[in-house]
Amino acid sequence: MNVRRRSSAAALAAIAVIGAAAAPAVAADPSSSPSASAPAKSGSTGLYGTADPQYDGVWRQSLALLAQDTVGVVPSPKAVDWLTGQQCDSGAFAPFRADPAKACDAKTMVDTNSTAAAVQALWAVGRGDVVDSALKWLKSVQNEDGGWGYTPGGPSDANSTSVVIGALSATETDPEKVVKDGKSPYDALLTFALPCAEDEGAGAFAFQPDKDGKLLANADATAAGVLGALGKGLVTEAGTESAAATCADAKKPTREQAAANGAAHLAAVVAEKGHLTSALGGSADQPDYGNTADAVVALAAQGGADKAAKPLAWLEKNAATWAAQSGPAAYAQLIFAAHATGTDPRAFGGTDLVAALNATGPGPQGGKVSDSATTGDEDGAKENDEKDDSGFGVWWFVGVCLVFGIGVGFLLSGRNKKRQP
Repeated sequence: MNVRRRSSAAALAAIAVIGAAAAPAVAADPSSSPSASAPAKSGSTGLYGTADPQYDGVWRQSLALLAQDTVGVVPSPKAVDWLTGQQCDSGAFAPFRADPAKACDAKTMVDTNSTAAAVQALWAVGRGDVVDSALKWLKSVQNEDGGWGYTPGGPSDANSTSVVIGALSATETDPEKVVKDGKSPYDALLTFALPCAEDEGAGAFAFQPDKDGKLLANADATAAGVLGALGKGLVTEAGTESAAATCADAKKPTREQAAANGAAHLAAVVAEKGHLTSALGGSADQPDYGNTADAVVALAAQGGADKAAKPLAWLEKNAATWAAQSGPAAYAQLIFAAHATGTDPRAFGGTDLVAALNATGPGPQGGKVSDSATTGDEDGAKENDEKDDSGFGVWWFVGVCLVFGIGVGFLLSGRNKKRQP
């Protein structure tokens, strides 16, 4: 999930206040606020991207590793070690720890989203030993409604619940059996689904109820909800249509029907222009590249690649410049979209997404690397230009949405991986 860059200091301050008050704390856009410790050159640390990792280091690292694994690239051990080194003794992850040698304490802002993304990536690259404690921590902070908020104890939301479902599914853990007070993650997720009888947003998912308890449709939250309801994580294959992508109310809809309802909403939203538009203030009618990529994955996962053909074609034509400016997580999102639709990520609208992603971090060990990819450079990879913001943004975006009353969601998909010691 992606977010627009360069947020205002006022918005970040508001987000910090929300976090301190126990609403879901949110990570901010890394380019908008100086880090307490400026990052070293990415290649020398194992980190992907050159932007300040304070708010998205674990997130973008996880997406980069997962995307490389998805296309058969074996990541650099330095990149994997960077991510494992960010884990707290509890098993949880924070967005970024400047001094991993210092033990986590009560002031360390761990969160479910960084942890769930890291679980998916580390499972994919065979680090089941690290994953076990992270899963145990996630289960320990499950809410009574069966879902998760961004921070432990925060109210459940569609984004966080979906990303944890993805982590559970990716590690061969049945989300339906992860229960708190008799409620599963799916029970929580379905409470964010709008009924088809709604005049606006029929079938969509909301991020959370607003202050009056009303559910407001959000396309990004819907993409997250579709994948979550299907039990998918960040990486998914094209699905076979299990329920028609038409909105159909039921007294108690199944999660498959809720996913179909959400897919019908997304299809209607992208039908005219082929893309989603930004929900940020001052960005009216601006294309939302990252969330469009998320929608492609959701549509393909629910109903097959042909259901995502129009937004996929739009991304192939228009997304290369956005990804180059946004960095590793943006390239990863496009790789996930390509994978879900059976599209070659090495020839995505004329762009080799794999080579571009590899060039943002330490050279991979090997695997199926395209000829133009950076390989074997253990001490560093090509740095992104100064516009690089890591393509992170979804959680910063969630924070802004919480501040301004907008709903938002985040995408996931699932990939089973055999555990390795």
